[in-house]
Amino acid sequence: MSNQSELRSLLETVGVVIGSLVIAIVIIVVATKKYDSPKPVEEVVKTDGQENVTPVAIVKVEEGDSSEAPSSSISGDMIVKANCAMCHSTGLMNSPKIGDKAQWEPRIAQGKDLLVSNAINGIRTMPAKGGNASLTDAEMEAAVIFMANSSGGNF
Repeated sequence: MSNQSELRSLLETVGVVIGSLVIAIVIIVVATKKYDSPKPVEEVVKTDGQENVTPVAIVKVEEGDSSEAPSSSISGDMIVKANCAMCHSTGLMNSPKIGDKAQWEPRIAQGKDLLVSNAINGIRTMPAKGGNASLTDAEMEAAVIFMANSSGGNF
């Protein structure tokens, strides 16, 4: 009797293994089956693509007094708190600390234009625009002026 139960157990095991392999093959075939697209590839390629290049929106710029200096949409203080303070409040990576007149004095002596240019383009370990590419040049200028004036400058 034990030979029959061992044979039955062996046949059941082989059946389970073969059944599992068949099910796995069916799942793989169904999952990787390539479905035909509704349009032939040639027809898709031949379209001029004009519908893909139409603008989503149109920006209308009002003409204003060009003698006015561009104003920052955010105050220098807010820009510094949101973007610059991480390094400039702690001196991270040898950045001059806000309020440390000794560190800022040689930088302020170079002039506002050079300081702003370095802030916009990056210098040494400081990335361009402090790592926030969405800031405008005017916003960077406002941040530099705020930090320099907070550290003994008068821009």
